Amino acid sequence: MVRNLSYIGFTSPAAEEWRTFGPEVLGCQLADDGPDGAVRLRVDEAVARITVHPGQANDVAYLGWDVGDDAGLDEAAGRVEAEGIEVHRDDDLAKERHVAAVVWFTDPFGFRHELSHGLEQGGPFEPGRPLSGFLTGEQGLGHAVLIVPDLDEGARFYGDVLGFRLSDTIEAGFTLRFFHCPGRAARHHALAIASVPGMVGMHHLMLEVGSIDDVGTALDIINAREIPLAMSLGRHTNDLMTSFYVRTPSGFEVEYGTGGALVDDETWEVGAHDAMSIWGHKPPASGPLLPGVLRPHQPAGA
Repeated sequence: MVRNLSYIGFTSPAAEEWRTFGPEVLGCQLADDGPDGAVRLRVDEAVARITVHPGQANDVAYLGWDVGDDAGLDEAAGRVEAEGIEVHRDDDLAKERHVAAVVWFTDPFGFRHELSHGLEQGGPFEPGRPLSGFLTGEQGLGHAVLIVPDLDEGARFYGDVLGFRLSDTIEAGFTLRFFHCPGRAARHHALAIASVPGMVGMHHLMLEVGSIDDVGTALDIINAREIPLAMSLGRHTNDLMTSFYVRTPSGFEVEYGTGGALVDDETWEVGAHDAMSIWGHKPPASGPLLPGVLRPHQPAGA
């Protein structure tokens, strides 16, 4: 069973810009570079949770999911293989990702997923600027919002195969489905999906900080540097996160927020909302920013 989003990797021609964007804007700590010169960032005691590899295009390279232990790894890998999807085992990759064990596969939409456990610790976290800290631990890195060509097939695969559970949906001129990891104190969602017919991509990565002052400080820095906001400060209807969305150097957004809701599977009731936010989360005056990580879907064998 997937327990949380453990780490994530991207490719980008603007990878070098993360050496300042990560620490100075987001408050992350620079870790040692990856073998290919990738910029790696820390948000807690783990060696690294965010990696931006040099590449010709902006894209999500992989999503790393914590499955707890070897038994969890075998169980999750077996469910994927039962779908007829090849699962790859790579000891060298485990060393590169600083985990005890890892397998990887490509899902029906072309996203690479890495199932792992035993994320290595790398000493005390030292933020790149004054910051109370990021909320991680058992809740993992944060959440990712993916764009898939078929919402129902996405819900089936991520729910039935990977074991995510539906938290709720938002219908506000478009449809979003939100999924949490099983548990009694899980993030409201570790994964969410939206649909653009014929396309795949990534909308945003969410990072949760410890206080509203952390959010406001980051917003002041972003405004002073005139970095584009995709959505202004606001509070969501479903997970109650108070946050804003900033466009990263690599085309996708980071949602930077605090106060997100937790899910207890014993008491949680799946809900439906007709608005994304209670207040705020307005697009720029110049108009909404189009997704910067979006490409045509190429089905396997096409």
